[in-house]
Amino acid sequence: MTPLDEAPLDVLDAYRTCEFATLGRDGTPAAWPTAVRRNDNGTLLLTTSLAFAQKALNIRRDGRVGLLFSDPTGSGLTDAPQIFVGGRAECPDEIMTGPDGAEDYWRMLFERQPHSRSYVSAPARWTMGWYYLRLLITVTPEQVVVRPPFTAPGPRESRPDAGPSPLPGAQQLSRYADAVLAARDASGAPVLARTRPAPADGGYVMDVPADCAAVPGPASLLVHRHDESMNNMHNALVRGRLETAGDRLLLVPEKVVEPMGSGRAADALGVLRRTKRATERYLERRALPRPKVRWDEFRALAAAARRGNSD
Repeated sequence: MTPLDEAPLDVLDAYRTCEFATLGRDGTPAAWPTAVRRNDNGTLLLTTSLAFAQKALNIRRDGRVGLLFSDPTGSGLTDAPQIFVGGRAECPDEIMTGPDGAEDYWRMLFERQPHSRSYVSAPARWTMGWYYLRLLITVTPEQVVVRPPFTAPGPRESRPDAGPSPLPGAQQLSRYADAVLAARDASGAPVLARTRPAPADGGYVMDVPADCAAVPGPASLLVHRHDESMNNMHNALVRGRLETAGDRLLLVPEKVVEPMGSGRAADALGVLRRTKRATERYLERRALPRPKVRWDEFRALAAAARRGNSD
């Protein structure tokens, strides 16, 4: 038996993504949507590209992490329970240039994200090499909490005659019905909860489940989306400080991060430039030559996934 056996594993396996939180250098928990594969030994496998290696660097500094399975888009599930997993992660500084050691993970990704199969063939592969230079993250669960499906508690709050909110993140949060709070508990470990933040004086006020032991301190709010085929993705993070506001919580925002842009087609070129530079910086700081992606192995997995979906 492992802590993960307390969760409905068929539900966990069906989720296309989870919200994965690590602790930044300043202690701020930041969550990003991430694909996860459950291992037979009760651990969870995630990966990150060198272009988005911050979560790997965070883990090497402090291995405490949190995962929340709360957006069932694409899973085929209705009324899916939410699953929070707290634990510790490891991320060796070994750059994976092929799928070895994570074949099931890549097979899952190619099956669930059909458009990604085109990345392994010319001409797309000439711009997508950064995507396949990966670091493996293994999470050992220590705590599992199963929650009911998220139901927003009524209409979003608004103030009469109020114009657009001047708060950082107001534009991004207004596009979503709810968000995921990443905060810390009294021990400093990340905790996560899906909630509905509403603009208020000085920040965003919200409720969280009683089993989410969030305390005042650095925190963030994540919004993200993907379609049934894990395409048309967007995510944004509002970083700030969590305070108490009566019997509720208030996030005072300080900064907004949109790593993939706002989702406009014009953002694509800028994203490719930033990912290329970030990959080069990771390698340069370690005095490493750029590894060669083992394209043949990825193409074989993508082709198998294509055949399997056409059967």
